[in-house]
Amino acid sequence: MTTDQILLFSLFACVFAMLLWGRWRYDLVAFSALLIALVLGLIPTELAFSGFGHPATVIVALVLVISRGLQNSGAIDLITKRLIDTDRTVSGHITVMSSVGAILSAFMNNVAAMALLMPVDIQAAAKAGRMVRATLMPLSFATILGGMATLIGTPPNIIIASFRERAIGEPFAMFDFAPVGLTVAIVGILYVATIGWRLMPKGEKVAADQAQHIGLDGYVAELVIPVKSKAIGKMVRDLYPNADEDDVAILGVVRNGVRLGGFGARVVLRANDMLVVEAMAEDIDQFRGSVGLTFFGEQPSGETVTGGLELLEVVVPSDARITGRSAISLRLRARRGIALLGISRQGKRFTNRVRHEPVRAGDILLLLGSPDALSDAINWLGVLPLAERGLNVTQHNRAWLAIGIFAAAIAVSAFGLLYLATALAIVVVLYVFLNIVPIRNLYDHIEWPVIVLLGSMIPLGVALENSGGTKMIAESIIDVTAGLPPWAVLTVLMIVVMTLSDVLNNTATAVIGGPIAVDVAHTLGVSPDPFLMAVAIAASCAFLTPIGHKNNTLIMGPGGYSFGDYWRTGLPLEILVVAVAVPMILLVFPLTP
Repeated sequence: MTTDQILLFSLFACVFAMLLWGRWRYDLVAFSALLIALVLGLIPTELAFSGFGHPATVIVALVLVISRGLQNSGAIDLITKRLIDTDRTVSGHITVMSSVGAILSAFMNNVAAMALLMPVDIQAAAKAGRMVRATLMPLSFATILGGMATLIGTPPNIIIASFRERAIGEPFAMFDFAPVGLTVAIVGILYVATIGWRLMPKGEKVAADQAQHIGLDGYVAELVIPVKSKAIGKMVRDLYPNADEDDVAILGVVRNGVRLGGFGARVVLRANDMLVVEAMAEDIDQFRGSVGLTFFGEQPSGETVTGGLELLEVVVPSDARITGRSAISLRLRARRGIALLGISRQGKRFTNRVRHEPVRAGDILLLLGSPDALSDAINWLGVLPLAERGLNVTQHNRAWLAIGIFAAAIAVSAFGLLYLATALAIVVVLYVFLNIVPIRNLYDHIEWPVIVLLGSMIPLGVALENSGGTKMIAESIIDVTAGLPPWAVLTVLMIVVMTLSDVLNNTATAVIGGPIAVDVAHTLGVSPDPFLMAVAIAASCAFLTPIGHKNNTLIMGPGGYSFGDYWRTGLPLEILVVAVAVPMILLVFPLTP
């Protein structure tokens, strides 16, 4: 080996060791390795930060912003609203949730898809009285599998497409991954829905009522009936089915500033009436969208876009300015530009209107306002913000608009009319212009540690390739598999990459595996396509540990999983993936160039 190869292999070994140790965050490890490579002269100075401008890095950042836009617009609620059915069997529930998770993951960041669906799955477990650990892991695996079906579903696909462009001058297109990725996803979902969940040890009773992980009782809140609401002219009891579906209790009606007696079940609703409801913040927001209501302090959706408003939960200490006083007495909206939407008081209800109710120490308040106004109000009121839970004021009336813009971008890219990065950039600009993603929050939704990891690892991967390091690894694989047919070499490569992915970030695994695949194919004198596709599939298949993929890490706490729980369901799935993927790859991507 040359000196450069020795140094690069040593550097990669240190990176792997540090990532496995987990003492420091992966982006810091990767960026430090990039700096060391620069100091040692392993990467030319002019290419030092080329990874940050790489198309793969840009596309990943754009997809993260678009994912947030789809969530802000209510597009995700539109898709998932009817998923929960407590009458379904566990297998039926897993099949439905996993299928939706896989479809979402094909067109948005799979970590974002998991984050969106996990609360739905937890709520379903709570309603059905079953342990959530039986269903969360299948959902995590399904969202990982779904990302394999399209170019933008997961970062490894984007990276592998760029390696193909370098190898033969043309990247993989949007749906080139679909024949193999979709087949693997379908088989994987069938496995987790029928067999996989049964392999999960029961463990302790972590929680049929795991929805309490958010640590709050429901809020008593008021929702305004705007002029164009479809609730106008209906009796309150006509809204009970929607309320039941969204886990909302309707407590009464406020008319002309006065709360009517009782629950108001037979009251015919008019414009500007208010519904008094009790529910969790997320459920209130969803009910607001399904019935066509607005928050107090929010302009009617037809007049002003609410994309700049945020929800914030705060707890009231005994010495807070608002303790013992009401929002109306403090003139909270007029003086501070924020609205008190709801009060959570350990499950206790009250008969006063929300803004007229004296706030007590220990109450949890749900506030609505712009980020700046909320920040100022926290200090002025003397309240303490709870840990952020990503609460948003969903713009339900823009769901189809957001979906249409995104679908159009995917279509023009799929037909080759626009480069994918360009099409996605246009989507982001339109989302910002339409305030679906407020410009002040634009960069908040980009997962910067992933961007830093990707931008740092790409130049290191290129350096390893330029030094001949990847060719040497490829030759080692060829030597070990000497005398075996190309399909066997393909299988060995896939197993090696899959093993790496279980302990390393899938992005880093794809960066390393891509050039190895090209070198193996060139050594064998066959097309690089099947080998690149094998790396793309294998890099995403991290089912043995909670550290191989963020989705697996995300479910560890809520599901009550231990490190050893993953391999019980994951090992048979990885074996199944190899058994299904190899023949499909060879069928769709022949070895003959």
